[in-house]
Amino acid sequence: MFPGIQRDSSEWNDLYKIRTSIERAINHFKLNMCVAGKRTRNHATTKADVFLAGIASQLTVIVAHRMNQHEYIRSLKPLVA
Repeated sequence: MFPGIQRDSSEWNDLYKIRTSIERAINHFKLNMCVAGKRTRNHATTKADVFLAGIASQLTVIVAHRMNQHEYIRSLKPLVA
């Protein structure tokens, strides 16, 4: 409630930019790794889904890097199209 930082200060703005970046990364992880909204309770299935999503994510980064299209690192769809 009282973070100790003045809300209108440049320190607050810098901290908030970092926080929003982290929140976007966590949301990206949950959505793309299929962790959010799982309907199965089987541990092995969830683990396999996360591993396969991680492999696909790494493959996207490798392909984007090799093609020098670094703006497409987070999404494979526009890279392939």
